[in-house]
Amino acid sequence: MRILVVCGAGASSTFVAQRVRHAAHDRGLPYIAFAGTEQSLPIDLDAADVVLVGPHLAHALERIERDAAARGTTVVLLPADVFADTDGTRTLALVHDAVGAPAGAAPAAGSAPTTDAASTAPAPTIQTSD
Repeated sequence: MRILVVCGAGASSTFVAQRVRHAAHDRGLPYIAFAGTEQSLPIDLDAADVVLVGPHLAHALERIERDAAARGTTVVLLPADVFADTDGTRTLALVHDAVGAPAGAAPAAGSAPTTDAASTAPAPTIQTSD
């Protein structure tokens, strides 16, 4: 699986890509994770199965999803606290959730990726007053 991590200038995406790559390697998964920028996205999309979008690019998510859908590429909006995931395991789990693979396992060969940013959104918290 080829995982593209996109941010504004490429700096923060490099850290996330490196962490995801290490987490996948530690599980024996043959994944490639690489960093890109919003400007390089039109070219980078052709080399990606999954696009992880930095939280600061939420304003561009609809456009990114539209461009990715034309290529059959899954898009995941990363949570605001993604940089706290220092070992990449939580981010890797987001990838697996998006493509329908069990955590720790590679998705089945030939499984079709889908665009699904909603799967990364935290569940709403319901507070009641007693």
